[in-house]
Amino acid sequence: MTTVYDVPADVLISKLSSYFKENVKEVTPPEWVEYVKTGSHVERVPQINDWWYVRSASLLRKLYLNGPIGVQRLRKEYGGRKRIGNFPAHHRLAGGSIIRNSLKQMEKAGLVEKVEKNGRIISKKGRSLLDAMSTQIKKDLDRDKPELKIY
Repeated sequence: MTTVYDVPADVLISKLSSYFKENVKEVTPPEWVEYVKTGSHVERVPQINDWWYVRSASLLRKLYLNGPIGVQRLRKEYGGRKRIGNFPAHHRLAGGSIIRNSLKQMEKAGLVEKVEKNGRIISKKGRSLLDAMSTQIKKDLDRDKPELKIY
């Protein structure tokens, strides 16, 4: 059986984000999405219009890979380098509200479950969705790949 580990992350995230946009009604961007930065280390708002779906898909993949994980650890993973003029750069955390709201929406959709004092894990429905999508991606990649002929 094909899992998330067997397919490229960028292909899976793009396909999952388009699935969220078309099929999952619970995952919708709030009104403030077009005005907010993703963290204090970023200078501007995201340039991609559908970045909320991409971030949600990326969060679901991270939950699949890293087991029970909390918002604080996710903030650290999505954070980045903040330049401070002439001084050395420092790491800054990503915005927690974006991560928290996205996880709550995926909980309403039944893709994520909350674990007491450990953060959140992926549910059976979310795991089966990612496995089915991975299988489809693997079939598409194998079909498009030309065969190697060894002489």
